[in-house]
Amino acid sequence: MKIAVATYPIDAFTHFQDFAAKQWRWLHEAANADARIAVLPEYLSLELASILPPEVRGDLAASLAGIQPYREDWLRLFADLSRETGMHILAGTFLLDVGGGRHRNRADLLSPDGTHRWQDKLQLTGFEKKTGVIEGGDSLKVFEIEGLRAGLSICYDIEFPLPVRAQCEAGARLLLVPSCTDTAAGATRVRVGCLARALENRCFVAQAVTAGEAAWSPALDVNTGDASVYAPMDVGLPADGIVATASGSQGWTFAEIDIATLADSRAGAQVANDRDWPGQLAPNLLRAKLEPSF
Repeated sequence: MKIAVATYPIDAFTHFQDFAAKQWRWLHEAANADARIAVLPEYLSLELASILPPEVRGDLAASLAGIQPYREDWLRLFADLSRETGMHILAGTFLLDVGGGRHRNRADLLSPDGTHRWQDKLQLTGFEKKTGVIEGGDSLKVFEIEGLRAGLSICYDIEFPLPVRAQCEAGARLLLVPSCTDTAAGATRVRVGCLARALENRCFVAQAVTAGEAAWSPALDVNTGDASVYAPMDVGLPADGIVATASGSQGWTFAEIDIATLADSRAGAQVANDRDWPGQLAPNLLRAKLEPSF
């Protein structure tokens, strides 16, 4: 199965149709390369805020309110593109108004048969907490994609092992990770999280990122990182865990993931972190004891 992950430059638009035309170009390019899954980045919906007046798009709370009328058009656009291209499309994330002035960072997965599934971001970054208008999700899901089980882990969420572990225990062998980071440190944290989760669970991890600068947006102002696809570092798979990476370039990065090869690696691995996971849960290992000094 070929996966396309985006290093996606943020643009500014005058009309929704301009945003839609960009998505049409990007996703048809991925489809023409025979991708079956296309992954767009976190906070993609905030690119729509560029349509709003300057005094609105420069204020995060106001811009979140301003993009809500585009929600149905957003879903229709990506559903239509999924049907046209035959790809499963992770449409980045949309900051969705869930009432009471609160928003959830929702990743929408659209499939060619018209299915719409989603996962909300669970953990909030310091920036998201400070907004006072974003809340974390309260459910964890796994999805079937052409016989392959996959989970969605949104940016900061990939830095936490237990929810991802739960997804992989439910059969996920692929994690889709839409992300947005504004510093080299942030990009490194997410990259290390992706590698660690691939190692621990012996699964593939596909990460998309935002790129470029958008001075008009308090959330998309600066963007750093490389879209990449990761694998466990074991028999038959890349020793450094990197199947493909953008290496500083913008656009799509493509990777072929072979589930049969993954299964063979899991069967004959040098180490089996996922199978050995219970060892760390022994009662006498759950708490460390302070040894007395002499």
